[in-house]
Amino acid sequence: MATLIEQLLEQYDKRKDEIRRRLFEFRQMMNEGNERVFAELAFCICTPQSKATAAWNAINSLMNNGLLYRGSAEELGGFMNAVRFGKNKAKYIVDARKKFTVDGKLQIKEFLQSFIDPLELREWLKENVKGLGMKESSHFIRNIGLSENQLAILDVHVLKNLKECGVLERIPKNLTEKEYLKVEGKMKEFSKQVGISMDELDMLLWSKETGMIFK
Repeated sequence: MATLIEQLLEQYDKRKDEIRRRLFEFRQMMNEGNERVFAELAFCICTPQSKATAAWNAINSLMNNGLLYRGSAEELGGFMNAVRFGKNKAKYIVDARKKFTVDGKLQIKEFLQSFIDPLELREWLKENVKGLGMKESSHFIRNIGLSENQLAILDVHVLKNLKECGVLERIPKNLTEKEYLKVEGKMKEFSKQVGISMDELDMLLWSKETGMIFK
């Protein structure tokens, strides 16, 4: 019987082309306009305790009708029924929009590109953008192609699979920043051990649980 790690490597062989295509798409994100990059930030604000597909559907609807870029928190909240704590997250999105708007125009790309180190960018985002913690900040940076294989997106699916693979003895009940960095370090070591980059490994573990390569 194949070990869990052997099974993981088999799944990687089957999915690596799809995973790499998706990561390539993320790396092209900074070639898009400020509005598209902001939409990715809004998506990551919406993901905590909600399905990624439901969060993206809400953001996609807001993009299509333009409300994501000009609507009030109340207007955005009307599209958040499938997103847990949708009204609060709508407020966070509006706050973020104000933060990255200069002279009436979104300037989020210029700000993001001022950071060289993805770890420093993550620290700034989690401290300054409401609704973003370590996981959500890491998620956003990965989704715009700036993670440089340095960040882990430690959601419940990834943590569960790290435990199953023997990387973790237990899943932390409270993922404090200190604990997050500790687990992230273990995941980096595991990444080197199995020869799969951090970004690819994250998507592989997530897809192993959900059955899809998404965002």
